[in-house]
Amino acid sequence: QVQLVESGGGLVQPGGSLRLSCAASGFTLDYYAIGWFRQVPGKEREGVSCISYNIGDTYDVDSVKGRFTISRDNAKNTVYLQMNSLKPEDRAVYYCAANLMRSRCGNSEHLAAIHEYAYWGQGTQVTVSS
Repeated sequence: QVQLVESGGGLVQPGGSLRLSCAASGFTLDYYAIGWFRQVPGKEREGVSCISYNIGDTYDVDSVKGRFTISRDNAKNTVYLQMNSLKPEDRAVYYCAANLMRSRCGNSEHLAAIHEYAYWGQGTQVTVSS
């Protein structure tokens, strides 16, 4: 079965850190740009970060720049999202997905094209609260 599985979410205090993992099953991540997205109830899913197939390009939305870092280990078929200095507004279900139409992701347009992404996992809940 082709899928991505997210893990690493949890409850953390403001200012804390979490590292999310996105593991691929049934296919190889090597050739795809991968994005991290998040969604809160009642709002549309929004892009957070993305990374090109060759690790050369990454893009983060302004709200997480300097706090979140996306990375990938193609040998482990896994993409990560290191989240530091977490804020209550970062609370959401976080999803990863593979862009089936692009191998690169280096700007907001690439991340905003959610319709290009597939193999969505079930997500992992991140809660930031004291």
